[in-house]
Amino acid sequence: MKLTLPLLFISLVSFRPSVAQELPYVSGNNSWNPDSLGNVRAVIDVKQKSAAAAAVIDWRRRDRHTDSEVIVVDSATNRRILNVKTGHISRESGEVTFEPVSGSGTYYIYYLPYKVQGRANYPTANYLKRSNTASAAWLTGLKNAVPAKVRHIEAVNEMSSPYPMEVIAKSGEIKKLLAANASRKYLVFPEDRMHPIRMTDDLPQRWIAKGANRAFRDQAQPGENYTFQIGVYPLSLSLNNVRIRFSDLKQGSRAVIPAKAFSCLNTDGTGWDAQPVRKQVSVAQGKVQALWCLADIPANIPAGAYTGKVYVTASNAPETAIDITLQIGGPVLADKGISEPQKQTRLAWLNSTMAQQNEVISPSLPLQRQGNAVSLLGRRFTVGANGLPERIETYFTPEMTGLSATPKEVLKAPFRFVATAKGGNVEKWTDQGVRYTEQSPGTVAWTASSTSAHLRMDVTGHIEFDGFVAYDVKVTALSDTELDDIYMDIPMSQDAARYMMGLNLKGGKRPASYDWKWEVATKNQDGAWIGDVNAGLNFSLRDEHYVRPLNTNFYLQKPLLLPTSWGNANKGGIRISETDGQVLVRNYSGARTMKKGESLHYNFTLLITPFHALDTDAQWKTRFYHRYNDPDSIKAKGATIVNIHHATPINPYINYPFIEHKAMKAYIDKAHQDGLQVKIYNTVRELSNSAYELFPLRSLGHEIFSPGKGLGYAWLQEHLGDDYIAAWYVPEIRDAAVVNSGMSRWHNYYVEGMNWLTQKVGIDGIYLDDVAFDRTTMKRVKRVLTRDGHPGYIDLHSANQYNKNDGFNNSANLYMEHFPYLNRLWFGEYFDYEQNNPDFFMTEVSGIPFGLMGEMLENGGNPWRGLIYGMTNRMPWKEGSDARAIWKVWDAFGMQGSKMLGYWTGANPVKTDHPQVLTTSYVQDKRALVSIASWAEGDASFHLNIDWKKLGIDPQKAQISAPEIINFQSAANFTASQSIPVTKGRGWLLIISEKP
Repeated sequence: MKLTLPLLFISLVSFRPSVAQELPYVSGNNSWNPDSLGNVRAVIDVKQKSAAAAAVIDWRRRDRHTDSEVIVVDSATNRRILNVKTGHISRESGEVTFEPVSGSGTYYIYYLPYKVQGRANYPTANYLKRSNTASAAWLTGLKNAVPAKVRHIEAVNEMSSPYPMEVIAKSGEIKKLLAANASRKYLVFPEDRMHPIRMTDDLPQRWIAKGANRAFRDQAQPGENYTFQIGVYPLSLSLNNVRIRFSDLKQGSRAVIPAKAFSCLNTDGTGWDAQPVRKQVSVAQGKVQALWCLADIPANIPAGAYTGKVYVTASNAPETAIDITLQIGGPVLADKGISEPQKQTRLAWLNSTMAQQNEVISPSLPLQRQGNAVSLLGRRFTVGANGLPERIETYFTPEMTGLSATPKEVLKAPFRFVATAKGGNVEKWTDQGVRYTEQSPGTVAWTASSTSAHLRMDVTGHIEFDGFVAYDVKVTALSDTELDDIYMDIPMSQDAARYMMGLNLKGGKRPASYDWKWEVATKNQDGAWIGDVNAGLNFSLRDEHYVRPLNTNFYLQKPLLLPTSWGNANKGGIRISETDGQVLVRNYSGARTMKKGESLHYNFTLLITPFHALDTDAQWKTRFYHRYNDPDSIKAKGATIVNIHHATPINPYINYPFIEHKAMKAYIDKAHQDGLQVKIYNTVRELSNSAYELFPLRSLGHEIFSPGKGLGYAWLQEHLGDDYIAAWYVPEIRDAAVVNSGMSRWHNYYVEGMNWLTQKVGIDGIYLDDVAFDRTTMKRVKRVLTRDGHPGYIDLHSANQYNKNDGFNNSANLYMEHFPYLNRLWFGEYFDYEQNNPDFFMTEVSGIPFGLMGEMLENGGNPWRGLIYGMTNRMPWKEGSDARAIWKVWDAFGMQGSKMLGYWTGANPVKTDHPQVLTTSYVQDKRALVSIASWAEGDASFHLNIDWKKLGIDPQKAQISAPEIINFQSAANFTASQSIPVTKGRGWLLIISEKP
């Protein structure tokens, strides 16, 4: 069996083995294909010709595949040797005898081979089981085997090497260690920042050589974000509430690094929401726990050696003191060492509060309160005497091009919160009035209380500048109470409730009646959006235990938690009905008994839509090129913004755009010279295994990374072990990612990283591929992206989330809280532009009811239907669907400054006489570019109905022409009275003007 191995001998790169290292570890510089042979091999020297050679390999493996296949290859011929016999195989060492077919020379023993199965981007490495390939005749001569020498252990590349922190200590070494520390309940191993602790089930051999509870010495610079580790290893019991405290570090009596400069990442910090984090760390007996220590070294500190102590404490074991000496020297680090992330200097970012202050973000306006009415951009929200919404109004025009003086009522009546006692008697609330607790440009907050015979209702609410409203409604029993129901009514105006999406409904016309029940195990559904183009309301039902679920293929692995209040053991639900111009949304929880003093939190959030008017001019002039290419080439194609995905030379690693930042900056500088803007792919949904901080993050348990069954690509299995969810994988560069847990301190790092990329690298924005963080993080990101005049452009792509793995949610509904901070949508893979009706386009794809515009993706989109909503596809996404032909027509017509008048508004001056052939008019002075698209079941024909007065065109001088557009339409001329044919699923783009 011939293997695809190169004939070149390997260039060896040493990993600097320590004195105690029995075998060197080197890198093979990617000189073989790991997907057939595995990531590690032993390199064997045979000194003499023999029928058999025997090697004892001291491989010290952390993996547990001791039954894996052993493949021996002759380096001279690159052929597999079949005459192989294994002896004793353990994680510590292995005995392998083989036939040295070329006599003396070098042989390779691959001892962890695997085959990759599954999707290319979601692979699983299956490790091969050991087989017997030796001939019976050869096996009879093994007694005469000559000894072979193990030259070194070789990893396919440096990243795949287990050295030094995954080279395990042997059982005999550990026994000696335990015997020498028999009186101790646990051991402490100080470790520097360049050797992150990786294993939790084994001690590294490095620690055996260095010893436990030893003094620690290291170097740092003034002003540095310095880090180091403490490894804790319980011997005789499991440790509870492990913590670290620090003394001052002193240089004689002259200078001090104060104890308050130190902290432990694993036990204390600042959360994504700026709230203090205090974590309980317990360590099971025989396990290893890394505790990462952070130190903010003062910038003005004199050079010299600073000494002090680090104390490891536990609630059920004595304290252990470790001497520490830091040698401070070198120049002051103005950037705190951030430019050297391999030194873990950016771990401090995990506790950042950057951009947390709720400052107003353009185009939103500061909140203004008059009495109980709060005004914000295009909307007004009025608080009732019970603290709940009393009135919601929007002022956007039907065309979504600006604001009107006349409001549109979203509510037909105030919200009602109703409790009915057993037997149907309604609890009568006595309101105690509203008290405002905060009033700032970004936030207005209030509280209110109401009581009834058996219940007390405490309402805490706030509204923010973008139209987000959050409520905590705490209901407390004043006595033992049996209830038939507790429900909240949202009475909406029929005029503001044309469409609906959510609650297991695809986007479209709202049904006249509808019933929905909770199914959190399989459905990512806790609310809906109901609205019209220029007025609407998104609501979400929660309780105090709400945790953002996973999304994008992973919902089922971390679904919603059923709210104790609204869900009520699946008794709750939502019922929608329509009568007398009112659409009633009843959110009920069903019958229950409450004990005296028991409280329930009927929390909910609202988003008042739209968030702002349409910026159509930005849609016409902002043209994306969604692929890495030379800036000159991109400019020549007419694009204005290039999106740099991951798996590209300047952004190779998914969601970790820091390693090739110098190349990225050079590219961006060149693009700026060409008049282009550059955005990069960077989300927090998953993280590359190339991240410098990967193992420090793993030490935080499930705070950053989601629990899971492990598996996935080989690197993950061999270096993370288990308890993770394998995510996206790029075969070309072997970039393997794991899924993040949701809301965590990694979002603080993300915000800091965005700020650094904006200020130091010059990015002009980000491309989001689905979103795994909440609106708080989105606001922070938008603030740092737009600092100091940077454009901060954000576009969001989503694959259609309405499927089993994503919990049947609507992408627009799922991400609506982010819409105020986006510039464009790209919805997306698996969106069907052929079979869905115009109402689906309007609600789930276009973004128009929210003040956004979008583009199409799947199969290049339907260009005729897309133009009804101002959408094209994105270059160079699909052959034959080149947007440049449309751009050319836009430019020739002069789309800048045109007024978009869609089929959804009575102001549209050009319509058809066919109910399923729709039009949108882009109107300039005495000119109109009219987009026409058919949703008829087959080929059809139509007549134009033109309001010449609205166009300002003399019908006697009018001309109607269809410019030639490649892959769209042939050139044609029409009259206002003639019948115009239209092919199924297609349309026209016509120019109506006066003859010159």
